[in-house]
Amino acid sequence: MRMTGKGSAAIVGLALSAGVALAASGADAIKERRALMKENGEATKPIVPILKGQAPFDLAAVQKALKTYLNAAEKMPALFPPDSKTGDTHALPAIWENTADFDARFKKLGDDATAALTEVKDEASFKATMPNFYKNCGGCHEKYREKEN
Repeated sequence: MRMTGKGSAAIVGLALSAGVALAASGADAIKERRALMKENGEATKPIVPILKGQAPFDLAAVQKALKTYLNAAEKMPALFPPDSKTGDTHALPAIWENTADFDARFKKLGDDATAALTEVKDEASFKATMPNFYKNCGGCHEKYREKEN
């Protein structure tokens, strides 16, 4: 089907405005990814004591954390445009040198979070699942995030 006139102009206009909305500036992308990582950190705070046996198992907190990680995994790959390499960021140049691996790690994070949402039902399944889950997070930080002083 071929469109002409106002119909095609409207579609082109929508496509262009969507493209502009998706193309956040580097500073905005840095701000958004920092906010997502902060949410991840906040979601993790109640989980670490559970892993260490210092707090009782809390399925609701675990599920909330996993949903937070899943949200970040879905949004993060789009938040590393080339103009966000510099500025107030701890992102290493390796991100842009190996984008396929970087994006694959977010896909794995999302896949792992989705799986854990169904696998973790009690303290035993939590302790069997989550240590490996967090190792994957640490691996990405080691390779793609500048160490803080």
